[in-house]
Amino acid sequence: MMSKFEDIEYADLPTQPQPDIGTVLVAGATGYIGGRLLPALVMRGYRVRAMVRAGSLSPGSLSSEVEVVVADALDAEQVYEALEGVHTAYYLIHSMLYGLDKFENVDIQAAINFRRAAEARGVKRIIYLGGLGDIRTSLPSHLCSRRQVGNQFSESSVPTTILRAAIIIGSGSASYEMINHLVRRLPILLTPKWIKTRCQPIAIRDVLKYLIGVLEHPETIGRTFDIGGDDVLTYREILATHSALLGRKQLLIRSPAVPIGFYSYIASLLTPVPASISRCLMDSMTHDVVCQERDIVKLIPFRRLAYKEALVLAISRVEQDAVRTRWSDNYPPDHELAIKLHELESDPNYRSSHSLVSRKSPAALFRSVIKIGGREGWFHSNALWRIRGAFDRMLLGVGTARGRRSESTLRRNDVIDFWRVETIEENSLLLLRAEMRLPGLAWLEFRIDPAGEGENRLTVTAYYQSRGLWGRIYWYIFMPFHQFIFQDLIMEIEKRSC
Repeated sequence: MMSKFEDIEYADLPTQPQPDIGTVLVAGATGYIGGRLLPALVMRGYRVRAMVRAGSLSPGSLSSEVEVVVADALDAEQVYEALEGVHTAYYLIHSMLYGLDKFENVDIQAAINFRRAAEARGVKRIIYLGGLGDIRTSLPSHLCSRRQVGNQFSESSVPTTILRAAIIIGSGSASYEMINHLVRRLPILLTPKWIKTRCQPIAIRDVLKYLIGVLEHPETIGRTFDIGGDDVLTYREILATHSALLGRKQLLIRSPAVPIGFYSYIASLLTPVPASISRCLMDSMTHDVVCQERDIVKLIPFRRLAYKEALVLAISRVEQDAVRTRWSDNYPPDHELAIKLHELESDPNYRSSHSLVSRKSPAALFRSVIKIGGREGWFHSNALWRIRGAFDRMLLGVGTARGRRSESTLRRNDVIDFWRVETIEENSLLLLRAEMRLPGLAWLEFRIDPAGEGENRLTVTAYYQSRGLWGRIYWYIFMPFHQFIFQDLIMEIEKRSC
């Protein structure tokens, strides 16, 4: 169901819906932008199909009006099946999560598969969201890859509309979270020379309006447009604006030449954004990313949000605990293909279980369970959880800094620090799968069962499938900590239940 607020978001979009065109497919439907575009298209009356990889959507997370098709863009046959009967396809897939070493080849191959399948299926139109960057200059690998993907679609027999954007500002975006944490955590920031590079940020709400607008405006077919807000800022000005809005003073000091890899690694330690993503984002900061033309402003006119307005909206959504999608929904890559607990051929090698009996209701206990992690912490022994997270991040793992999308609600595939929700059953079960670096596979299960006479049993169980000798050593090193960490954890959960 769409809220009244969401209806208002698109009230000033001058184009009219065209629901009679047929099926509209969104490739990358579980991503940050795709996850927001889907409900917007449904709201405007379109017949929508979400292309996702296996297990990447939770039941009930989409409107019943959205058709879901399972396909991996790297599997040409699956993409061909997904595009059956499609009129227009949005291509919102990117492989930046794979890091600099892999994403370019993965990006191009996925685009080739999609283009060929669209041609074979007779798709009438493709809409692609790429990255800004002066095509006359030598671009960093991230932006170069975006341009090459755009070229693949431009050469297709399927008419393609290409939108090119710089950094996207919105609650849950990687760019916003990286900047926000750097401003909040560092009163003094050593800056590289590219701090004076110019950028034209755009609000996520305006990106969605353009994505919908080009679908509904025939003059945009087969054309490329630069999209951006009205503010052209240096990264120094972006940081200064953010600092001023938060009421913080941040001293920016020009530092000697330091490799981007070092900056991205430090950023990954201080922000929720991992090095694989921050490196790609910082690579793009070395070049101006400013709109070279503004034709789309005339074709699809509406009042775009200024950078400061976009920041206010992003901050308020976080404070209201109303973040709809987040960059972590799709990080790390292939997370939805990870082995599930029920898929193991035999029971895990090791388990550690702790429980207590409570007279509190299952609903009250479950409300407390689903608030673990994130800003709330783990209720007990938080220092140990943070140490484990910091160690993981130093090894380029996900760490605990990822936090969570919402502080009060959970859905399948949501992130909780270095865990991901594998299974969730209301008032009964929460099963988390570990995504930290370790020599094996691990799960953490919270279960609520009737214990008779108005009592309920709350149980936490750690499951571990070791990998080799080091995997077994790892379990025995940490096993002594389980007794007081998990027992104290469930006692705190019960205590906070109401």
